[in-house]
Amino acid sequence: MSTSSLKPSLFVVALILLSLSPSHASSPFPQPQPQPQTSLPTATSSAVSTGGPPPEVLLMPILTSLGFQELSIAVPSLSSVFASSAVLSGGPITVFAPSDDSIRSCLTCSAAGLLREHIVPGLFSLPYLTKLAFGTKIETASAGRCITVTASVNGGNSTSASASASESVRIYIDGVEITRPEIYNDGRIVVHGIEGYVAPLSPLSCNRDGLASPNLGPAGTGSTIVRLMLRDAMVRLRDGGYSILALAMRVKYAELSTLRNMTIFALDDSSIFGGGLDYVSNVRFHVVPDRLLARADLEGLPVGSTLPTLVEGESLTVTHAAAAGGSGGAAAGSALRINYVPIKNPDVVINPRIAVHGIFLPFPHLQPSISVSAVLEEGLFDGRRMSETCGGERSLAWAPVPASGFDVDEGL
Repeated sequence: MSTSSLKPSLFVVALILLSLSPSHASSPFPQPQPQPQTSLPTATSSAVSTGGPPPEVLLMPILTSLGFQELSIAVPSLSSVFASSAVLSGGPITVFAPSDDSIRSCLTCSAAGLLREHIVPGLFSLPYLTKLAFGTKIETASAGRCITVTASVNGGNSTSASASASESVRIYIDGVEITRPEIYNDGRIVVHGIEGYVAPLSPLSCNRDGLASPNLGPAGTGSTIVRLMLRDAMVRLRDGGYSILALAMRVKYAELSTLRNMTIFALDDSSIFGGGLDYVSNVRFHVVPDRLLARADLEGLPVGSTLPTLVEGESLTVTHAAAAGGSGGAAAGSALRINYVPIKNPDVVINPRIAVHGIFLPFPHLQPSISVSAVLEEGLFDGRRMSETCGGERSLAWAPVPASGFDVDEGL
């Protein structure tokens, strides 16, 4: 797509988003703060040992002794990664370690792939992590893939993660909390236990264009953890090619922060500029409030299941269920359809309160006259009026309701 063709689209998106914001003066976001650090921070050097075997030789027995059997078994597969990186082989490393049960719960993940994206060069002790700016990115052993560090202090939030030793600090790695901090630290290897696993990182995860941290407002406004997870999701969406959705979430931050959790169906930036501008004015129709639905949860929904949205009186319908036993491959993603639209990229962002799934095009508004029982499992939405015949006897015709048929304030 040429630069000249993108400019009008960007201008239109900006105008729509600005018109939907209730007031610039009352926006919960302050003026942009200094951008989070994106290059690899220099970890503390105290107690770093320069003698003895390289870290990769020590890592396997250390992880075994700590009870991380899945990661331990995967260590030998990273020998070439360590051999090709002077930083990894010659210096200290930090491991953010998910439990064996957590790794086994990811049917599409390999322990070796997860280990590679859960190791970073340098010593990142808990005190050091608490001093990092909110949204700091650290490159992992997987070249070009970065984790994002965020923090919550004393049940509140911090635009930087710094806190005194007496304060209670929660550190999150791509939205996954460190629940067993610094369970091992010998000056060359640090191991932190985390409550889950970091989802496979995007090639854009090291993108230097971060989001300024929003002002979270008074403590009584929304849940603290939800507000923290919104910030985490916005940073990661911006990095992953969903910057328009991230901007929309900033506009509707006050409303979203009142939810317990949420599931969001998203169009990436290229799809929006490629003809999906209707999504911008209908984001609220793509948000399922108070339900956290990861890929596995969506694949378990039967045909006819309905999901509420932020648009009052409007819901989404599962029009085609995932293939049985298909959670381990791409076939499942292509089988599941909501409002006749397939899921393009499941689990784009997953954290303790927010799940985001990529879709191919905006959800159409199904005509209310369509009965759930009349949904055809093999129907395909192509953006135009559809007609399907079931058993050669009954036909179902429908058309999406155009976005212009709704008040724009009910969209975003």
